[in-house]
Amino acid sequence: MKAILALEDGTLFEGQSLGAQGRTSGEVVFNTGMTGYQEILTDPSYAGQIVSLTYPLIGNYGITPEDFESRRVQVEGFVVREAADIPSNWRSTQTLADFLKERGIVGIQGVDTRALTRALRVKGVMMGAISTQDTPESLLEYIRTSPNYSAADFARKVTTETPYRWRVGDTQPVALDAPDQAEPRYRIALLDFGVKYNILRSLANLNCETTVYPCTATAQEVLSQNPDGIFLSPGPGDPEQYGYIVDTVKRLVDKKPIMGVCMGNQILGYAFGSKTFKLKFGHRGSNHPIKDLNTGRVYITSQNHGYAVDPDNLKDGMEVAHINLNDGTVEGLRHKELPIFSIQYHPEASPGPNDSAYFFHQYIKMLDRFYGNN
Repeated sequence: MKAILALEDGTLFEGQSLGAQGRTSGEVVFNTGMTGYQEILTDPSYAGQIVSLTYPLIGNYGITPEDFESRRVQVEGFVVREAADIPSNWRSTQTLADFLKERGIVGIQGVDTRALTRALRVKGVMMGAISTQDTPESLLEYIRTSPNYSAADFARKVTTETPYRWRVGDTQPVALDAPDQAEPRYRIALLDFGVKYNILRSLANLNCETTVYPCTATAQEVLSQNPDGIFLSPGPGDPEQYGYIVDTVKRLVDKKPIMGVCMGNQILGYAFGSKTFKLKFGHRGSNHPIKDLNTGRVYITSQNHGYAVDPDNLKDGMEVAHINLNDGTVEGLRHKELPIFSIQYHPEASPGPNDSAYFFHQYIKMLDRFYGNN
């Protein structure tokens, strides 16, 4: 079946339906990773977005249930050059097309993704829509009447509805009243703006048990179980919408050691006097170079964000710790006195290189120093 991808500036791409039939809209972005399409599809930070992959052949290793990064598909739509009909992978349980159809995700293939990527790089990301049922005219009208990406509170849409735990040794979340297992090294309270499961797996691998709280939780709720540390998760959307989260974090910054990732980094920026600005086409992929300003070391990182912290207005002891070597934007913060640091990129990878996974170890060392466990 034929399908159409339309951008808000009137640009049209014709292709074939991939997945469910129907119509969907969202902010159109591109990801430069060569692998990891399943992790991308289930990453909550892509909520509200139509994702186009620059690598031309997608789906060649199928779908594997163990590789989910959240409880559902999070993207609004999916764009690929060519979807593989016959995956080759002993772990695969179904094709990409069947997976998208089963989950009700509208996609399109046969699109010149190089031309689409160039359009977004030149003009910037913009709203768009995919449809198997519209004319070009009706689809453009649908885009004009759709809510703008930056106006939505996506954190409330992707966050957990109720708190849950991820114990050492778990492969899935469990209820708060689930029986304790082995005594963890540290107990972490995580504010969920759109957490990926591999963050919870990474903490569990370091013998930490994590209690995950909704993004609307108060500082009192986060501290109610006297956690050893606090973690601010990644998430989608414009951080300008999250004043209520910033207010909560301001009440936590001097209570426990804090690590933030992606949206967590941006929220900490706001908590220490700064704001964010929207990047023209964002950083999304598995090959972004960043520099640690303290050591001079360069890392190749997995990234997924469309906003960056303004470095000029940071105050109260917060400073820039990492920068992006492509455009010089802020990629990490650290506090000069308090046990607080954050990074804009993804140490949990999934997909992506594991160069920066050591930041989880750095968080544990910070907890060790704070509690005198050196």
